[in-house]
Amino acid sequence: MKAAVVRDFTAPLTIEDRPLPEPAPHQVRVRIEASGLCHTDIHAARGDWPVRPSPPFVPGHEGVGVVEEAGALVRHVRVGERVAVPWLADACGRCDHCVSGWETLCTEQHNSGYSVDGAYAEYALAHGDYVVPVPDGIDPLDAAPLSCAGVTTYKAVRVGGARPGSRVLVSGIGGLGHLALQYARLAGAETVAVDVTDEKLALARELGADHVVDARGTDVAAEVQRLGGVDSAIALAVSNESFRAAYGALRRGGTLVLVALPAGGTLELPVFETVLNGTRVVGSIVGTRQDLAEVFRLHALGRTRVMRESRRLEEVNTCFAEVLAGTVAARLVFDLR
Repeated sequence: MKAAVVRDFTAPLTIEDRPLPEPAPHQVRVRIEASGLCHTDIHAARGDWPVRPSPPFVPGHEGVGVVEEAGALVRHVRVGERVAVPWLADACGRCDHCVSGWETLCTEQHNSGYSVDGAYAEYALAHGDYVVPVPDGIDPLDAAPLSCAGVTTYKAVRVGGARPGSRVLVSGIGGLGHLALQYARLAGAETVAVDVTDEKLALARELGADHVVDARGTDVAAEVQRLGGVDSAIALAVSNESFRAAYGALRRGGTLVLVALPAGGTLELPVFETVLNGTRVVGSIVGTRQDLAEVFRLHALGRTRVMRESRRLEEVNTCFAEVLAGTVAARLVFDLR
């Protein structure tokens, strides 16, 4: 099979021929149809974060494809079924996090394209209990970004407490933000979209944002406070400055939901204001299998749109450069069909 492989954190990915992987009894082999490019893949390939993957490895945690072979212990899915191979490759299934609906916090979890080989390949192995079925009628090129960008922002909007009558700020209207904006609107919230490019600001208007703020030359916090502040701010822009602006945009009792993970990202909090205003600052990491099933169901009902462009896997290094340059309209997806 063909796969894109990280062999060195300082070198481009290489396209290699690898043996077809054989599933263990608890695994399925998935013929990948589409694999989304997430900024996390770039961080993985560069070894940006404190816990590094171990080269050589295959990135990719937005894989969608058809189960071609299933191990003897697999009961959750069947051969011929389309499934997603998401970030949560597997977890222990026994700890308090796993059994209370927070499996994404399990300390024994493995992650696709990070601690185990992922979906930048024509075939991928996955745990049969942790792949998520993709409903009929969903284009694999849509399902791939929903497997991370979708479920991550869906969870973040819920963690922030979006509800009818609340006001939600989405900082960064890109591959994640355009979906976060839609989920906030589905929750009935008044929405504020913030970005720094004309294209992303136009996209926010097209998707129905109630307020659009151009962060170039604008004091975002002051501008949003003139609206009365926001009940929650979803921080998706990969920038410490955007974190500070989102924090400053909160009204009393508001919640800042941190999602973006810039290398060396920091946020310095004023203790007096945080205590006095009853501010909450929380981290939100992807979502559970149930969250992803709900994301797929909403998309199958026609409630969300995925803004994406397709590419060939051989273009992976050029695609990384596009994402880093900020020239991508929303999400890039490798089409392996």
